[in-house]
Amino acid sequence: MRAMIMDTLAAPLAVRDVAAPTAVPGGVVVEVRATGLCRSDWHAWAGHDDVALPHVPGHELAGVIVEVGAGVLGWHIGDRVTVPFVNGCGACEWCRSGDAQVCPNQEQPGFTQWGSFAELVSLPAADTNLVAIPDDVSFEAAAALGCRFATAFRALTGRARLQAGEWVTIVGAGGVGLSAVMIARALGARVIAVDRTPAALDAAARLGAEHTIVADGRDIAAAVHEVTDGGSHVAVDAVGSAQTARDAVLSLRRRGRHVQVGLLPTADGMSAMPMARVIAWELDLLGSHGMAAVDYPEMLALIASGALRPQDLIERVVGLTDAAGLLPGMDTASPVGMTMIDPQRA
Repeated sequence: MRAMIMDTLAAPLAVRDVAAPTAVPGGVVVEVRATGLCRSDWHAWAGHDDVALPHVPGHELAGVIVEVGAGVLGWHIGDRVTVPFVNGCGACEWCRSGDAQVCPNQEQPGFTQWGSFAELVSLPAADTNLVAIPDDVSFEAAAALGCRFATAFRALTGRARLQAGEWVTIVGAGGVGLSAVMIARALGARVIAVDRTPAALDAAARLGAEHTIVADGRDIAAAVHEVTDGGSHVAVDAVGSAQTARDAVLSLRRRGRHVQVGLLPTADGMSAMPMARVIAWELDLLGSHGMAAVDYPEMLALIASGALRPQDLIERVVGLTDAAGLLPGMDTASPVGMTMIDPQRA
Protein backbone atom coordinates (compact mmCIF):
# COMPACT_ATOMS: atom_id res chain seq x y z
CA MET A 1 0.00 0.00 0.00
CA ARG A 2 0.98 3.66 -0.40
CA ALA A 3 1.56 5.45 2.88
CA MET A 4 3.04 8.64 4.31
CA ILE A 5 6.14 7.56 6.22
CA MET A 6 7.89 9.38 9.03
CA ASP A 7 11.45 8.00 9.15
CA THR A 8 12.84 10.71 11.46
CA LEU A 9 11.20 13.04 13.95
CA ALA A 10 10.66 16.62 12.77
CA ALA A 11 12.02 15.85 9.29
CA PRO A 12 10.49 15.77 5.79
CA LEU A 13 8.01 12.94 5.21
CA ALA A 14 8.00 10.51 2.29
CA VAL A 15 5.16 8.79 0.44
CA ARG A 16 6.12 5.28 -0.63
CA ASP A 17 4.95 1.68 -0.88
CA VAL A 18 5.08 -0.39 2.32
CA ALA A 19 3.67 -3.74 3.42
CA ALA A 20 -0.10 -3.78 3.85
CA PRO A 21 -1.47 -4.49 7.36
CA THR A 22 -3.46 -7.57 8.35
CA ALA A 23 -6.40 -7.82 10.73
CA VAL A 24 -5.52 -8.71 14.33
CA PRO A 25 -7.85 -11.03 16.27
CA GLY A 26 -10.93 -9.01 17.13
CA GLY A 27 -9.92 -6.29 14.67
CA VAL A 28 -10.42 -5.26 11.06
CA VAL A 29 -8.55 -3.67 8.18
CA VAL A 30 -10.17 -0.58 6.67
CA GLU A 31 -9.55 0.89 3.24
CA VAL A 32 -9.17 4.58 4.06
CA ARG A 33 -11.41 6.84 1.95
CA ALA A 34 -10.89 10.04 3.96
CA THR A 35 -8.60 11.07 6.82
CA GLY A 36 -8.15 14.43 8.49
CA LEU A 37 -4.92 16.43 8.77
CA CYS A 38 -4.92 17.59 12.40
CA ARG A 39 -2.60 19.57 14.65
CA SER A 40 -2.34 16.46 16.85
CA ASP A 41 -0.57 14.77 13.91
CA TRP A 42 1.95 17.61 14.00
CA HIS A 43 2.62 16.91 17.69
CA ALA A 44 3.55 13.31 16.80
CA TRP A 45 5.75 14.49 13.93
CA ALA A 46 7.48 17.03 16.20
CA GLY A 47 8.32 14.36 18.79
CA HIS A 48 5.84 15.36 21.50
CA ASP A 49 4.42 11.81 21.48
CA ASP A 50 6.37 8.59 21.91
CA VAL A 51 6.13 6.99 18.45
CA ALA A 52 8.20 4.12 17.09
CA LEU A 53 9.98 4.87 13.81
CA PRO A 54 9.36 4.38 10.95
CA HIS A 55 5.83 5.61 11.56
CA VAL A 56 2.62 6.37 9.66
CA PRO A 57 0.64 9.29 11.15
CA GLY A 58 -3.10 9.86 10.88
CA HIS A 59 -5.93 9.33 13.37
CA GLU A 60 -9.17 10.80 11.95
CA LEU A 61 -10.51 8.35 9.39
CA ALA A 62 -13.43 6.82 7.56
CA GLY A 63 -13.54 4.02 5.05
CA VAL A 64 -14.70 0.54 4.12
CA ILE A 65 -13.86 -2.74 5.87
CA VAL A 66 -11.80 -5.00 3.58
CA GLU A 67 -10.71 -7.67 6.09
CA VAL A 68 -12.29 -8.99 9.30
CA GLY A 69 -10.23 -10.68 12.01
CA ALA A 70 -11.14 -13.74 14.05
CA GLY A 71 -13.72 -13.15 16.77
CA VAL A 72 -15.35 -10.02 15.30
CA LEU A 73 -19.12 -10.29 15.76
CA GLY A 74 -20.77 -7.12 14.52
CA TRP A 75 -18.90 -6.11 11.35
CA HIS A 76 -18.49 -7.39 7.79
CA ILE A 77 -16.47 -6.71 4.67
CA GLY A 78 -17.99 -3.77 2.83
CA ASP A 79 -19.31 -1.96 5.91
CA ARG A 80 -18.80 1.84 5.87
CA VAL A 81 -17.19 2.78 9.19
CA THR A 82 -15.43 5.43 11.19
CA VAL A 83 -13.70 5.18 14.55
CA PRO A 84 -12.79 7.44 17.51
CA PHE A 85 -9.13 8.37 17.67
CA VAL A 86 -8.90 6.46 20.99
CA ASN A 87 -9.45 2.74 20.45
CA GLY A 88 -10.31 0.98 23.71
CA CYS A 89 -9.24 -2.58 24.48
CA GLY A 90 -12.87 -3.65 24.96
CA ALA A 91 -12.17 -5.66 28.10
CA CYS A 92 -11.22 -3.29 30.94
CA GLU A 93 -13.64 -1.70 33.44
CA TRP A 94 -13.58 1.62 31.60
CA CYS A 95 -14.45 0.06 28.24
CA ARG A 96 -17.18 -2.05 29.84
CA SER A 97 -18.69 1.08 31.43
CA GLY A 98 -18.68 3.04 28.14
CA ASP A 99 -15.57 5.15 28.81
CA ALA A 100 -13.24 3.67 26.21
CA GLN A 101 -11.75 7.16 25.65
CA VAL A 102 -9.77 6.72 28.90
CA CYS A 103 -8.95 3.01 28.48
CA PRO A 104 -5.54 2.35 30.09
CA ASN A 105 -4.75 -0.19 27.35
CA GLN A 106 -5.89 2.01 24.49
CA GLU A 107 -4.47 2.08 21.01
CA GLN A 108 -4.39 5.27 18.95
CA PRO A 109 -3.93 4.97 15.19
CA GLY A 110 -1.23 7.41 14.17
CA PHE A 111 0.35 7.40 17.63
CA THR A 112 0.68 3.99 19.30
CA GLN A 113 0.35 2.19 15.97
CA TRP A 114 0.52 2.99 12.27
CA GLY A 115 -2.27 5.34 11.32
CA SER A 116 -4.52 6.37 8.49
CA PHE A 117 -2.25 8.43 6.21
CA ALA A 118 -2.22 5.33 4.06
CA GLU A 119 -4.46 3.34 1.75
CA LEU A 120 -5.16 0.79 4.52
CA VAL A 121 -5.22 0.84 8.33
CA SER A 122 -5.58 -1.93 10.92
CA LEU A 123 -7.99 -1.24 13.78
CA PRO A 124 -8.27 -3.30 17.01
CA ALA A 125 -11.30 -4.33 19.11
CA ALA A 126 -13.76 -3.64 16.31
CA ASP A 127 -16.87 -4.50 18.30
CA THR A 128 -15.95 -1.81 20.87
CA ASN A 129 -14.59 0.90 18.61
CA LEU A 130 -16.20 0.97 15.18
CA VAL A 131 -19.08 3.27 14.29
CA ALA A 132 -21.32 2.68 11.27
CA ILE A 133 -21.51 5.59 8.82
CA PRO A 134 -25.10 6.33 7.72
CA ASP A 135 -25.57 6.14 3.94
CA ASP A 136 -26.31 9.86 3.70
CA VAL A 137 -23.09 10.89 5.49
CA SER A 138 -19.97 11.26 3.31
CA PHE A 139 -16.63 9.69 4.15
CA GLU A 140 -15.14 13.18 4.54
CA ALA A 141 -17.85 14.25 7.00
CA ALA A 142 -17.47 11.01 8.95
CA ALA A 143 -13.69 11.38 9.14
CA ALA A 144 -14.19 14.86 10.56
CA LEU A 145 -15.95 13.27 13.55
CA GLY A 146 -13.09 11.07 14.71
CA CYS A 147 -11.07 13.63 16.65
CA ARG A 148 -11.92 17.30 16.36
CA PHE A 149 -15.70 17.26 15.98
CA ALA A 150 -16.36 14.40 18.42
CA THR A 151 -13.89 15.88 20.92
CA ALA A 152 -15.64 19.25 20.73
CA PHE A 153 -19.05 17.59 21.07
CA ARG A 154 -18.15 15.66 24.20
CA ALA A 155 -16.21 18.60 25.66
CA LEU A 156 -19.32 20.77 25.52
CA THR A 157 -22.00 18.16 26.27
CA GLY A 158 -20.42 15.41 28.36
CA ARG A 159 -17.85 17.48 30.22
CA ALA A 160 -18.93 21.15 30.45
CA ARG A 161 -22.68 20.33 30.35
CA LEU A 162 -23.23 23.50 28.33
CA GLN A 163 -26.79 24.79 28.61
CA ALA A 164 -28.92 26.90 26.29
CA GLY A 165 -28.46 30.61 26.99
CA GLU A 166 -25.01 30.23 28.59
CA TRP A 167 -21.99 32.13 27.33
CA VAL A 168 -19.10 30.04 26.02
CA THR A 169 -15.70 31.41 25.00
CA ILE A 170 -13.86 29.26 22.46
CA VAL A 171 -10.18 30.11 22.12
CA GLY A 172 -8.90 28.95 18.73
CA ALA A 173 -10.96 28.77 15.54
CA GLY A 174 -9.29 25.88 13.77
CA GLY A 175 -10.92 22.48 13.29
CA VAL A 176 -11.73 21.89 16.96
CA GLY A 177 -12.72 25.47 17.63
CA LEU A 178 -15.04 25.81 14.64
CA SER A 179 -16.59 22.46 15.51
CA ALA A 180 -17.20 23.79 19.02
CA VAL A 181 -18.77 26.98 17.65
CA MET A 182 -21.19 24.98 15.50
CA ILE A 183 -22.08 22.59 18.32
CA ALA A 184 -22.50 25.35 20.92
CA ARG A 185 -24.90 27.24 18.68
CA ALA A 186 -26.88 24.05 18.02
CA LEU A 187 -27.19 23.70 21.80
CA GLY A 188 -28.54 27.24 22.10
CA ALA A 189 -25.47 28.79 23.74
CA ARG A 190 -24.08 32.28 23.11
CA VAL A 191 -20.62 32.01 21.55
CA ILE A 192 -17.50 34.17 21.67
CA ALA A 193 -14.70 33.02 19.34
CA VAL A 194 -11.06 34.06 19.82
CA ASP A 195 -8.33 33.61 17.22
CA ARG A 196 -5.31 35.42 15.84
CA THR A 197 -6.55 35.09 12.23
CA PRO A 198 -9.36 37.31 10.92
CA ALA A 199 -10.35 34.73 8.28
CA ALA A 200 -10.85 32.11 10.98
CA LEU A 201 -12.99 34.53 12.97
CA ASP A 202 -15.05 35.28 9.86
CA ALA A 203 -15.71 31.53 9.58
CA ALA A 204 -16.66 31.39 13.27
CA ALA A 205 -19.11 34.24 12.76
CA ARG A 206 -20.70 32.45 9.80
CA LEU A 207 -21.14 29.38 12.00
CA GLY A 208 -22.92 31.38 14.69
CA ALA A 209 -20.38 33.10 16.93
CA GLU A 210 -22.13 36.13 18.41
CA HIS A 211 -18.85 37.97 19.10
CA THR A 212 -15.32 37.50 17.78
CA ILE A 213 -12.07 38.74 19.34
CA VAL A 214 -8.74 39.00 17.53
CA ALA A 215 -5.87 37.64 19.65
CA ASP A 216 -3.44 40.43 18.79
CA GLY A 217 -1.94 41.06 22.21
CA ARG A 218 -5.02 42.58 23.79
CA ASP A 219 -6.38 41.43 27.16
CA ILE A 220 -8.69 38.62 25.99
CA ALA A 221 -10.19 37.97 29.41
CA ALA A 222 -11.07 41.62 29.93
CA ALA A 223 -12.75 41.77 26.54
CA VAL A 224 -14.84 38.67 27.33
CA HIS A 225 -15.85 39.99 30.75
CA GLU A 226 -17.01 43.25 29.16
CA VAL A 227 -19.13 41.48 26.53
CA THR A 228 -20.68 39.00 28.97
CA ASP A 229 -21.06 41.26 32.01
CA GLY A 230 -18.95 39.09 34.29
CA GLY A 231 -17.38 36.34 32.20
CA SER A 232 -18.35 33.19 30.34
CA HIS A 233 -20.06 30.24 31.97
CA VAL A 234 -17.87 27.89 29.92
CA ALA A 235 -14.46 28.30 28.25
CA VAL A 236 -12.66 25.98 25.84
CA ASP A 237 -8.98 26.10 24.93
CA ALA A 238 -8.97 24.54 21.46
CA VAL A 239 -5.34 25.46 20.74
CA GLY A 240 -3.14 24.21 23.54
CA SER A 241 -0.60 26.75 24.77
CA ALA A 242 0.14 28.40 28.10
CA GLN A 243 -1.29 31.68 26.81
CA THR A 244 -4.49 30.28 25.28
CA ALA A 245 -5.20 28.15 28.36
CA ARG A 246 -4.69 31.19 30.59
CA ASP A 247 -6.90 33.37 28.41
CA ALA A 248 -9.66 30.78 28.49
CA VAL A 249 -9.59 30.25 32.26
CA LEU A 250 -9.44 33.96 33.07
CA SER A 251 -12.38 34.65 30.75
CA LEU A 252 -14.68 32.66 33.05
CA ARG A 253 -17.19 34.07 35.51
CA ARG A 254 -17.30 32.83 39.09
CA ARG A 255 -18.16 29.11 39.30
CA GLY A 256 -17.39 28.76 35.59
CA ARG A 257 -16.22 25.58 33.81
CA HIS A 258 -13.07 25.35 31.70
CA VAL A 259 -12.47 22.47 29.28
CA GLN A 260 -8.91 21.85 28.09
CA VAL A 261 -8.99 20.26 24.64
CA GLY A 262 -5.79 21.51 23.00
CA LEU A 263 -2.66 19.57 23.94
CA LEU A 264 -0.21 21.39 26.22
CA PRO A 265 3.25 19.96 25.46
CA THR A 266 5.93 20.96 27.97
CA ALA A 267 9.38 19.55 28.70
CA ASP A 268 8.34 18.16 32.10
CA GLY A 269 4.77 17.25 31.19
CA MET A 270 3.37 19.87 33.59
CA SER A 271 1.39 22.92 32.46
CA ALA A 272 0.84 26.20 34.27
CA MET A 273 -2.70 27.29 35.13
CA PRO A 274 -3.90 30.43 36.99
CA MET A 275 -4.76 28.41 40.10
CA ALA A 276 -5.26 31.44 42.36
CA ARG A 277 -8.26 32.40 40.24
CA VAL A 278 -9.42 28.78 40.08
CA ILE A 279 -9.49 28.58 43.88
CA ALA A 280 -10.93 32.02 44.62
CA TRP A 281 -13.72 31.77 42.05
CA GLU A 282 -14.33 28.00 42.45
CA LEU A 283 -13.72 27.27 38.81
CA ASP A 284 -13.91 23.75 37.39
CA LEU A 285 -10.96 22.60 35.25
CA LEU A 286 -11.98 19.71 32.99
CA GLY A 287 -10.01 17.63 30.54
CA SER A 288 -11.61 16.10 27.47
CA HIS A 289 -10.00 13.26 25.56
CA GLY A 290 -12.13 12.37 22.57
CA MET A 291 -15.37 10.41 22.71
CA ALA A 292 -16.14 6.70 22.89
CA ALA A 293 -18.01 4.95 20.08
CA VAL A 294 -20.99 4.27 22.36
CA ASP A 295 -21.59 8.04 22.63
CA TYR A 296 -21.77 8.65 18.87
CA PRO A 297 -25.54 8.07 18.37
CA GLU A 298 -26.58 11.40 19.92
CA MET A 299 -24.12 13.28 17.73
CA LEU A 300 -25.06 11.33 14.60
CA ALA A 301 -28.75 12.02 15.26
CA LEU A 302 -28.07 15.77 15.27
CA ILE A 303 -26.11 15.40 12.03
CA ALA A 304 -28.94 13.41 10.44
CA SER A 305 -31.42 16.10 11.48
CA GLY A 306 -29.31 18.82 9.86
CA ALA A 307 -28.68 20.60 13.17
CA LEU A 308 -24.97 19.81 12.84
CA ARG A 309 -23.12 19.86 9.51
CA PRO A 310 -19.48 18.76 9.97
CA GLN A 311 -19.06 18.74 6.20
CA ASP A 312 -19.29 22.54 6.25
CA LEU A 313 -16.01 22.63 8.19
CA ILE A 314 -13.99 20.95 5.42
CA GLU A 315 -11.85 23.50 3.61
CA ARG A 316 -10.07 21.24 1.09
CA VAL A 317 -9.26 17.65 0.12
CA VAL A 318 -5.69 16.72 -0.88
CA GLY A 319 -3.71 13.59 -1.68
CA LEU A 320 -0.96 11.97 0.40
CA THR A 321 1.89 13.77 -1.39
CA ASP A 322 0.43 17.22 -0.83
CA ALA A 323 -0.41 16.31 2.78
CA ALA A 324 3.22 15.28 3.42
CA GLY A 325 4.25 18.82 2.57
CA LEU A 326 1.53 20.41 4.70
CA LEU A 327 2.00 18.43 7.93
CA PRO A 328 5.32 19.98 9.09
CA GLY A 329 3.78 23.46 8.98
CA MET A 330 0.65 22.70 11.01
CA ASP A 331 1.97 24.57 14.06
CA THR A 332 2.19 27.88 12.23
CA ALA A 333 -0.43 27.50 9.49
CA SER A 334 -3.78 29.20 9.95
CA PRO A 335 -6.21 27.09 7.90
CA VAL A 336 -9.86 28.04 7.95
CA GLY A 337 -11.53 24.73 8.72
CA MET A 338 -10.30 21.20 8.12
CA THR A 339 -8.01 19.65 5.53
CA MET A 340 -9.03 16.15 4.46
CA ILE A 341 -6.75 13.61 2.78
CA ASP A 342 -7.91 11.07 0.19
CA PRO A 343 -5.22 8.36 0.25
CA GLN A 344 -6.68 6.81 -2.90
CA ARG A 345 -5.96 10.02 -4.84
CA ALA A 346 -2.92 9.90 -7.12
